Amino acid sequence: MSYRKLFLIAILSVLGYGFWVSPDFKMIAAGVAIFLAGMLSLEEGFRAFTGGMLEQMLQRTTDKMWKSLTFGIISTTIMQSSSLVSVITISFLSAGLIGLGAGIGIIFGANIGTTTGAWLIAGFGLKVDIAAYAMPMLVFGVILVFQSAKSLKGIGSILIGLGFLFLGIHYMKDGFDAFRDTLDLAAYAMTGFWGLIVFTLFGMAATVIMQSSHATLVLIITALGAGQITYENALALAIGANIGTTITAIIGAMSANEQGKRLAAAHLIFNVVTGIIAITFIGQFRDAVDFTSAAVGIADNDYTLKLAVFHTIFNLVGVMVMLPFTDQLQKFLVATFKRPEIATSKPRYLNNASAEFPDAAVSALRQECGHLYENGRDLIMRSLLLKPADLQPDATLSAISQRKSPGEDFDFDTLYQQQIKDLYSAIIEFISKAQVSWSQNQSGTLSWLREASRSLVEAIKDVKHLRKNFTIYAHSNNAHIRQEYMAIREQIASVLQEMEEIRSNEDDDLGILALDQLRVQIDEADDHLNQQIDTLIREGKISPQMGTSLMNDTSYAHDIATKLIAVGSSLFRAPDPGITSVEYALSLDDDERHALSEKPEKNRDQ
Repeated sequence: MSYRKLFLIAILSVLGYGFWVSPDFKMIAAGVAIFLAGMLSLEEGFRAFTGGMLEQMLQRTTDKMWKSLTFGIISTTIMQSSSLVSVITISFLSAGLIGLGAGIGIIFGANIGTTTGAWLIAGFGLKVDIAAYAMPMLVFGVILVFQSAKSLKGIGSILIGLGFLFLGIHYMKDGFDAFRDTLDLAAYAMTGFWGLIVFTLFGMAATVIMQSSHATLVLIITALGAGQITYENALALAIGANIGTTITAIIGAMSANEQGKRLAAAHLIFNVVTGIIAITFIGQFRDAVDFTSAAVGIADNDYTLKLAVFHTIFNLVGVMVMLPFTDQLQKFLVATFKRPEIATSKPRYLNNASAEFPDAAVSALRQECGHLYENGRDLIMRSLLLKPADLQPDATLSAISQRKSPGEDFDFDTLYQQQIKDLYSAIIEFISKAQVSWSQNQSGTLSWLREASRSLVEAIKDVKHLRKNFTIYAHSNNAHIRQEYMAIREQIASVLQEMEEIRSNEDDDLGILALDQLRVQIDEADDHLNQQIDTLIREGKISPQMGTSLMNDTSYAHDIATKLIAVGSSLFRAPDPGITSVEYALSLDDDERHALSEKPEKNRDQ
């Protein structure tokens, strides 16, 4: 039996015993459960609005550290869920939409933003009958959830989430109030250093179990308001909750790439350092809380609001301490979490978190298709006895094509399985799971990228057939047949070389129109090779059997080149949809390209 099942059994056993012993415990537990259900509904509601709007805002507002901090604060304040913000940030970082520095800034800001929850609960939740507000929210929320429009469903989920949050707080508050007559938890209070350590560990454990520091803080504040825990122990519990909340980011990073793991580690380091600072200087923090509370008019015995002040101050101090060291933190994380070197190609950018957000899904998929292209390019070059340096812009392909390279004995099928097939399968699976409706702009891009992947895989399969005769005739004693196969190699290599140039061009000046020109050149080369075959057979320079093989392989070569260009059209196209539509409108169809390739001949005849 796994440790997770044992842990679940232990939790259920403790809850069952608590329900049997105390009805008041049952009310508190129900309040926590309702509150967590509200958190889930609230997160689900906000996910309905992550079909482009949130993602675009994220990219525009994280180019500087102060912007990243602000985004983290505002988004967490609005959503009241640092968990959702951290998962979104990890998914976008894994997909390459934001950098590690921006991700760290958002996480720092989220820690400040989550303190607003303590203020709302302490200042509003315990002083007003919030259950009265919960009922209308639930009624309207349920009505909206049954609507067909996605936005209305999202608003409905948010209202239901808020209603459950308010109800959960209400039940927890009543449960702790009832405890006064049956059990005084304050009798178990611990003072001094060990009390600080023990209750910090309790706060961590509670947050790990519930996976929500927000829920833990609600529990702490309601217990404090009912007098069930002391103010000193509540401070320690809040510190523990702050450290324990990193479990959400760690779980979210388990399926992410090395970038996601770096951000989860940054989150853990920040919260642990902040917790150590708070524990070490707990006396100074209490003095700061007393001074601030007096300055803003908070009563000396209003411990719930003073806890909110403490939670805010020590998170602000943590950010101020860590901000000057963000560059060093990034270097440490990059050195610690390196990209694994593996024999079998695994997805680098695809993960479950990215699949949930349309823009993240598109970005992750585009990079993974680039990874697949790199593997396919290398396999094609190896099959044609080419080297990576042969595709450099200054490389002369006409000279390279004449080079007599020794035949390489390798298992094509094994390499195809390791480097292409498994990765291609992961791409297709990711597309099927991506949370993108076909009414969204991102759906068209996903379709193009899927088509690009399919074209690349088909081109590689054609290379497998071409390779059979190429390895024989590339070293033939018949100079004529050898020359034709060298021409085939040059034709494919020229496409790969041009693709590399288009891919590396940051201004994207070449674009689809450059690929059209490449198509024209390939069509001309194919016509020339077919004419050359007829001449060679007629003049007896090659045998009919050689000619048949050469005709088939010329067809393979043309298909390979055409499919590779199709890959470039989708994978290396301009990112701006407006530019792309213009380029596609200007690109030539097959009849136009054939007409263009015939023009020079007509001009020469004239």
